Amino acid sequence: MSDPKRRCCGPRDEVGEGEARGGRRLVIEFLYLDLAECSRCREAESNLEEALREVAPVLEATGVEVEVVKTHVQDEQQALKWGLISSPTIRINGRDIQLEVWESPCEPCGELCGEDVECRIWVYQGREYTAPPKAMLIEAVLREAYGGSQQAIPPTPRPSEVPLNLRRFFASRHKKKARGDSPCCRTGPGDCCGKST
Repeated sequence: MSDPKRRCCGPRDEVGEGEARGGRRLVIEFLYLDLAECSRCREAESNLEEALREVAPVLEATGVEVEVVKTHVQDEQQALKWGLISSPTIRINGRDIQLEVWESPCEPCGELCGEDVECRIWVYQGREYTAPPKAMLIEAVLREAYGGSQQAIPPTPRPSEVPLNLRRFFASRHKKKARGDSPCCRTGPGDCCGKST
């Protein structure tokens, strides 16, 4: 991405509450397992980008700086380091945009690793979605930017161990990759195991 305020996809430092010089700063983390095969992760990314495009003029006019950090979590060590509890996860200034985590079976991720896998679902206005709706994301961004949540809600605590569902995903994907029959072992454009582009 050409915007210097937005970083994408590579190794990163720990992210916490943000404060821009002389103004407010939002650090938005998007953590995911797969963008090549998982429709939930792709739709979450797309909805996040659309939501940010819609609120950008308001944030810019009021001096709120936004940094987006996209992280492809590829193993248990990274999941633990970055506090991934379910995929995808979106946090703003260290706070998960949905405090409770619900999951449901995710067929694309199951095919990716060769075992039944559950991915995150989002509950917004009493309905369940397989990706966070754009309106939910806009509300979360505006609440964090203007709602004073920094004093009210502490950052989401990092888990002390990787959740069982993610451990199963990584172990199954590793076994499938070792057998040589994983779509995750492609090389070239859109490679989901190598460096993200």
